[in-house]
Amino acid sequence: MTVRVLIVDDQALFREALATLLEVQPEIDVVGEAANGEEAVRLCAELSPDVALMDLRMPVLDGIAATARLRAEQPGVRVLALTTFDDDEDVFAALRAGAVGYLLKDVSSTRLVEALVAAQRGESVLQPSVAAKLVARVARLPAETPRPSVTPLSDRELEVVRLLADGRSNREIAKTLFLAEGTVKNLVTSVLSKLQVRDRTQAALRAKELGLF
Repeated sequence: MTVRVLIVDDQALFREALATLLEVQPEIDVVGEAANGEEAVRLCAELSPDVALMDLRMPVLDGIAATARLRAEQPGVRVLALTTFDDDEDVFAALRAGAVGYLLKDVSSTRLVEALVAAQRGESVLQPSVAAKLVARVARLPAETPRPSVTPLSDRELEVVRLLADGRSNREIAKTLFLAEGTVKNLVTSVLSKLQVRDRTQAALRAKELGLF
């Protein structure tokens, strides 16, 4: 199956260049373009893309507000932030609004396609620098009320969760650990279950809380 993508960016030249780049990828079907968050919300309702590739700083309605509206109005659309900026407030605001991932515009085309495919599956996709910011912020938080104990992770699962914290995709983890991608997917599922979390980002943060890396 191909990933149906809506490109959202206020710079027309960048939108057109990105659409041209993605349209030649067999995994991607660019279904439309939007110049601001308001257009993005409307087009998502009309076109039902799998993923909205969302810039954050735009006129009319910014990407963070648009992401929050999509989460409420079009929960089947995954939002993947693609922006120039990786300052803390943008990162955390986008993820709180419901983005499943956060990439910078200097990302390679290969990594971008992998991220879109992963986002369609509901996986969290983070630029390594962004993943590091999340882990660092958790390390600075005051201790919370103790949560229920978790089932210990195997050595292989510990390797996987450490790579998740670096923002690695399943494919990248598979290459690093010399495993089949399907095996990595099963390991990630097991990690989420044992750590009692819903997604990869939460798994990395929970593992940090537990002192697993």
